[in-house]
Amino acid sequence: MSDTPDLDPRRRRLVFRALHRGTKEADLMIGGFVSRHIATFSDADLEAIEAILEHWDVDLADWLSGRRPIPPEADSPMLRRMAAECGRMGAGVPPGAER
Repeated sequence: MSDTPDLDPRRRRLVFRALHRGTKEADLMIGGFVSRHIATFSDADLEAIEAILEHWDVDLADWLSGRRPIPPEADSPMLRRMAAECGRMGAGVPPGAER
């Protein structure tokens, strides 16, 4: 996961919001994705992540896991990128856990 002290305040807030969603599944999927990529996100990427974080956990978990398709009103390139990465085998496994 990302080392947040080296990040600017906006990025640190986004990592915190992504890692503290309220459900373990969402924390792992969303928080893991954001933590892995936060240092390289552009301002436009940060805005896209902020918009995604406004959705309910249950919806995000369903969309990112592929249980339900992403609806047109929520669809974005960033959400599709997250879904593609979160859909890979082992994507929701905590660091250091047995596979």
